[in-house]
Amino acid sequence: MVLSKLRQPLLALALLTAPLASLQAEVLDRIAAVVNEDIVLESELDQRLALVRQQIKAREETRLPPEDVLRQQVLDRLILENIQLQMAERQGIRVSERQLNEALNRIAAQNNMTLAQFRNALVAEGQDYALAREQIRREILLTQVQQSSVNRRINVSEQEIQSFLDSELGQQQVQAEFQLRNILFALPENATPEMIQRAEQKAQEARRQLAEGTPFAELAIAVSNAPNALQGGELGWRRESELPEALANAIRRLSPGDISQPVKTPGGFHLLLVEDKRGGKVQLVEQTKVRHILLTPNEIRSAEQTRRLINDLYQRLREGQPFDDLARRYSDDAASGSQGGDLGWTQNGQMVPEFEQVMNSTAKGEISEPFESRFGWHILQVQDYRTQDLGEEMLESQARSSIRQRKFNEELLNWLREIRSQAYVERKI
Repeated sequence: MVLSKLRQPLLALALLTAPLASLQAEVLDRIAAVVNEDIVLESELDQRLALVRQQIKAREETRLPPEDVLRQQVLDRLILENIQLQMAERQGIRVSERQLNEALNRIAAQNNMTLAQFRNALVAEGQDYALAREQIRREILLTQVQQSSVNRRINVSEQEIQSFLDSELGQQQVQAEFQLRNILFALPENATPEMIQRAEQKAQEARRQLAEGTPFAELAIAVSNAPNALQGGELGWRRESELPEALANAIRRLSPGDISQPVKTPGGFHLLLVEDKRGGKVQLVEQTKVRHILLTPNEIRSAEQTRRLINDLYQRLREGQPFDDLARRYSDDAASGSQGGDLGWTQNGQMVPEFEQVMNSTAKGEISEPFESRFGWHILQVQDYRTQDLGEEMLESQARSSIRQRKFNEELLNWLREIRSQAYVERKI
């Protein structure tokens, strides 16, 4: 098995191509569920089920839950995805070919492959590459509609940032990260005391099973109401500051391998497994002062004309013409062009990979040869290097990001619950 040797992101991708395969069905499908004006076909459910089983089996330590439990989990997930995709269509959200290709290249790179190798690996495992592309497009759409809908419900005030920076958490735990899994026993918005008691009892019973040796991922698939249930409850790496306060308090003193007590939040009762922990406050940042000239093909200048012009500008720079004069006159980056091409102090992660690769390989004072990125053709000059202490501006940016991420995680669950309750859903099986 080729993919059995690959890292999990590729395996997960290959296993999620199922819903689209139903488009090739030649027989009449039964309807598994009616979702507003759309439907979920039984073939979608069966094929997603088959691949989720394969995905779970790939995690050797995880056993499959009972078939009826898994079937309902998968159907619930398909219904929720369907609702979100309908919203994306109404909002006019689209995924361009460029976005799709960039995502494919990132997934291939995560598995130390070229795109061609990635495609061959999928084909070798019997997967349809065209269907894989469409599933990635679907996942991007889901992410975009979530961000579009949830981010507009979030506001981070300057007072919240300052309070965060002044807090013990902000002072000491900004960079502390935990690798987590979770199990959620969800509560409706207006839960009665009896509902709350039942959910807490379920959480306590689940923790007892975990203490007796039931694998966390296996139990998450079987009983969790969280959106990541079918991934074994995997949350990945999260900063403590990005978690709701109740969850952060519950894991703060846990060691890798520990499981929290049931934690109540407005969304329900959580169990958290700390798989790993890492910390250490970043103190120094390597920065580069750089300026560039950007030329982009347009309606009046073809790609070939753009390439010729950038080469001409490179020769003029080599002959001694001032960089800032040419940037002001020719650069299509209006913001930096008006400043003589100045991009200020930058650091890795801020620019596209092609730009960073050339920037990091160019000596101080040198001018690079022309190179191409998705934005067009560039020439850059490295003006200086420095090692910068983590400053107040970066701390504030990190605080804002942490607060926003925490609010997003909280609000996403609320939003998913709302759109599910507002949708017309009729199960047929």
